[in-house]
Amino acid sequence: MRFVTHLESAVDGTRFDASQIQTMHESKPLWVRYDLDRVKHEWSQHPLSERRMDMWRYRELLPVGNEIEPVSLGKMASPLIACPRLGAKLGLLNLLIKDESQLPTGSFKCRGLAMAVTMAKHFGQRRLAMSSNGNAASALAVYAARAGIECLVLMPIDVNPGNFFECWMSGAHVYLAEGLIDTCGKLIRRGHDEGHWFDVSTLKEPYRLEGKKTMGLEIAEQLDWQLPDVILYSTGGGTALIGMWKAFVELRQMGLLRSSTMPRMIAVQSTGCCPIVNAFEKGERFAPRHENAQSAAFGIRVPQAIGDFMILDAVSESHGCDVAIDECEISRFQQLGCSAEGISIGLETGASLAAVHKLLDQGQIHTNERILIVNTAAATKYWAEALPTFRQLDLNTTIDLSTLFDAKPSPCHKELRVGDGAEA
Repeated sequence: MRFVTHLESAVDGTRFDASQIQTMHESKPLWVRYDLDRVKHEWSQHPLSERRMDMWRYRELLPVGNEIEPVSLGKMASPLIACPRLGAKLGLLNLLIKDESQLPTGSFKCRGLAMAVTMAKHFGQRRLAMSSNGNAASALAVYAARAGIECLVLMPIDVNPGNFFECWMSGAHVYLAEGLIDTCGKLIRRGHDEGHWFDVSTLKEPYRLEGKKTMGLEIAEQLDWQLPDVILYSTGGGTALIGMWKAFVELRQMGLLRSSTMPRMIAVQSTGCCPIVNAFEKGERFAPRHENAQSAAFGIRVPQAIGDFMILDAVSESHGCDVAIDECEISRFQQLGCSAEGISIGLETGASLAAVHKLLDQGQIHTNERILIVNTAAATKYWAEALPTFRQLDLNTTIDLSTLFDAKPSPCHKELRVGDGAEA
């Protein structure tokens, strides 16, 4: 019993048959649409509270329904963690972090790729490919391995070595290229068009979005169907922001939300790569490419997002905003987040933490609001970048142990580079 009614063009509403494999319409993404009345009835008969706590508990509101076996690596749900110490440092009374670092490959990309691989297997695809800044490639590699499907990933040459090592260990065909993710994506799309593989890059097929949507469903359920006032999300391709908003809209249409208002969605980018912010400030629905894009946080170094208008629509509909953070602030706030609460905060999430100060000063958010930040990936994804900064001890010399706590913690490598005047 699949509850999908049809697929729908996000740009003009054209309908497509959900029983056939689909990709895009006129180079724009597709929505998956559901019979929400049937979903609501099914949930009333078989309550979510009686189900296993993972992303597949929402099967009726996912393309798999009850008839498609998921490609799974076991339990997959992430905690919603109250962060009073970090909140106090940032000037917030009620700060929550949705910690996606605890998923199988250490990032939120598991949700989307578990769904995309599941559906690709259902439709008989045997070779999958994508361009990626790292975390999505890792997720594709492990879920493709789990499904027994070949995969190919193409990444910019400067991405974190941990990601391409994980891909290689999982049996993926890994290639590094000079160029950014959108340039890599053009080659992947050409291979798709020529029939060499199926492209599962961001929003190039409709099902990764549905996997990311489960983050929003979890947030609603974890908060007893009362949504936060504000959600900050560090935005590259923006699939999770789009997916969360889609989840909230569907829950509202089913009458399941207890909140009187919807959360304001805030897309956070770096000054080194902020096409969505630039378009938002100009009141435009589509975002031109950000030339010479740079950011140490590779996940938000996306010079042109295929779902730009979907991100901007979600922000606008939610009465939210977009904000760009100085590149030099990101690593400092990442370390603040890790040290204040013990959560493995990813570098991209450092941008969202840095955004809090700016938005408080601008009056865009308020101290007493319930603020939720999505931690998209684990700090350990950036281990190779931090190694050169750690202090060393010569154990062949006499060491005054009483002084070891006197020194400040080792600074982040990226923060040092910025402070030294080097390019971030």
